[in-house]
Amino acid sequence: MSLLRYRPDFFDSLKEVHLPFDPEVLASLRAGDLISLTGTLYTGRDQTHRRFEALLDRGEPLPIDLAGQLLYYVGPSPAQPGQVIGAAGPTTSYRMDTYTPRLLELGLSGTMGKGSRSPQVREAMVQHRAVYLATFGGAGALLSKCIKEAEVVAFEDAGPEALFRFRVEEFPAVVINDILGNDFYEMVHQEKI
Repeated sequence: MSLLRYRPDFFDSLKEVHLPFDPEVLASLRAGDLISLTGTLYTGRDQTHRRFEALLDRGEPLPIDLAGQLLYYVGPSPAQPGQVIGAAGPTTSYRMDTYTPRLLELGLSGTMGKGSRSPQVREAMVQHRAVYLATFGGAGALLSKCIKEAEVVAFEDAGPEALFRFRVEEFPAVVINDILGNDFYEMVHQEKI
């Protein structure tokens, strides 16, 4: 099944999005939009999410303010000489579904990974006006070229699952779930586009 069958204008309709999210831009994104991200985003996989939850359970602050931010589900490989970071492809998002509604309550504006989200996460995204983006699995080496700076912000002992801050330029993604509750995967499956 080719995406171009459903959206022959797909690559012509690229939207540039600057991070952190501007609320008006966030509200304008629609399921199926191809976007190019530039700015700052944060990373986190299972270990980061477990540690976030432990901090919140103890009433302690998180190491970053999540308000307006995008959290990318990735565990980058180590950088080779001359590289900013190694391969940085997305991990499967549903593994973070247990933690996501609580982070959305704190103002997190978006998450990015691969695969679909649970009904509970989708409901929480609508409630808190957040989006879910997917980027291209299997293209970690290529995606790493869009990462211009990378630094560990917290949980350094977690290795690739540490909390990183990335500065990205022209990082490709597709809006899967928009703030209205639309789901691009369902739209394609039901041939509504």
